[in-house]
Amino acid sequence: MRHGVRRAVWPAWVRAAGIGVRLPPPPRGDMAEPGPGTGSGRAREEEPDPAGKEEAAPAPKKRRLAGGERYVPPPRKLNPGVSFGAEHFAETSYYFEGGLRKVRPYYFDFRTYCKGRWVGRSLLHVFGTEFRAQPLSYYRAAARAGRLRLNEEPVSDLDIVLKNNDFLRNTVHRHEPPVTAQPIRILAEDEEVVVVDKPSSLPVHPCGRFRHNTVIFILGKEHGLRELHTLHRLDRMTSGVLMFAKTAAVSKRIDEQVRQRQLEKEYVCRVVGEFPEHEVVCEEPILVVSYKVGVCRVDAKGKPCQTLFQRLSYNGSSSVVRCLPRTGRTHQIRVHLQFLGHPILNDPIYNMEAWGPDRGKGGRIGKTDEELLKALVEEHRSKQSLEILGIGEEDLNSAGESKDCGNSGDCTKSDPVNGSSCPAEDEKDPERNDVAACPLNTDTNLEPPDKDKELRLCGNQDGQAGEKGWEEKDPLCVECRTSRRDPSPKELVMFLHALRYKGADFEYCSSMPEWAMEDWQE
Repeated sequence: MRHGVRRAVWPAWVRAAGIGVRLPPPPRGDMAEPGPGTGSGRAREEEPDPAGKEEAAPAPKKRRLAGGERYVPPPRKLNPGVSFGAEHFAETSYYFEGGLRKVRPYYFDFRTYCKGRWVGRSLLHVFGTEFRAQPLSYYRAAARAGRLRLNEEPVSDLDIVLKNNDFLRNTVHRHEPPVTAQPIRILAEDEEVVVVDKPSSLPVHPCGRFRHNTVIFILGKEHGLRELHTLHRLDRMTSGVLMFAKTAAVSKRIDEQVRQRQLEKEYVCRVVGEFPEHEVVCEEPILVVSYKVGVCRVDAKGKPCQTLFQRLSYNGSSSVVRCLPRTGRTHQIRVHLQFLGHPILNDPIYNMEAWGPDRGKGGRIGKTDEELLKALVEEHRSKQSLEILGIGEEDLNSAGESKDCGNSGDCTKSDPVNGSSCPAEDEKDPERNDVAACPLNTDTNLEPPDKDKELRLCGNQDGQAGEKGWEEKDPLCVECRTSRRDPSPKELVMFLHALRYKGADFEYCSSMPEWAMEDWQE
């Protein structure tokens, strides 16, 4: 057992357990770019008969096709237990530079089955209406380069009409945003759970533009902790206690504690101004404004929630506040603090000028939702800080978001292996968040990507500081031709920390962050 905690009471976990969410089986989801990572599904193996002989499955009857009709193979059965393995971790490697953990660009396959609304539409029309992160010239060039495949056959004509069960594959050159170089500290571990202290800026699992720069991938690649089950999630910008189950059985048991509301969660944050000395209870309902950008606000049409706040200290300009959420809505603590007029001091969403002169206090915004989102994006764009939101210009250019989709940066509920995403649900944690492509030079000499070559270009797989080891640019990749300002390590820290998680017979705590000390000054 490894320890690094101020307090870790080891219980009879074997009889109880917590908030588990098993990694879902690969759904037939979006092929949005950028999106969560993908991997190939594996067909389920047939069990041998009692005599020890494998019974061959009857070959599916192939329907006789009319003249000129295109054959579509039946959908493949996917293994619901697929997890991340060595082949996923070997896709690329890390390096460290300027206090940041960076991922070397890598080639990656986005895969999806044809959605019902695509049936009868041409591939060109689908790309032009639903995948607008890139111009149509990109997809034409990608087809010529052999990067678009339909039912594993190269696509030569984007006017091809899609059918039910068509399987699409799009190979892209993927760039991930940098995150803090602070290590993930393991607080406690035994045969059933692992508890870590998550740094700010790291998503828990692959989502949106993040895959290797996630807690799940870093634990697997650097600590050998694989096949973990997420018990709860934290917002990408929230730091603190994060628990994983090592088995599905433990995950299921802890999940029952969550359903019974037996889990107590305690957060600490630093907010603007002098917070009231007495206990404050906020029960304002919360509504999601945008899943793509990841913005919520108080609204009577929102979902009911409750948060208790207690001031711990005040240094003359800002207060440290203890937060006890009784429900688990998206950004619940952050939205309630903003409503009370004390937003988190460096909150990159809820303490911005875009909310108006009152910064959203009392729900006073003075803008429509569309105007608010536009103002937030423009404020970050002017500061060259869209990356802090987990979005990029290409995300803003993509198709309009659906109310059923998760925020590309944080709150999608997705198949982490195969990259398809599905509608986000209310979080089991209140702070889980758990949004212009250039015209292509179509005369570029294009070839299908050589993934082995790409990995060789990545250089040292151990992530030596500053050793990039890759210089070759991808001729189709807009990111390769785009210069971006890296965020500073300070910009990647938000003053909200999950301090303690307590169940029926367990409790895990992390250390109080430096910014929460009573005498701290900015």
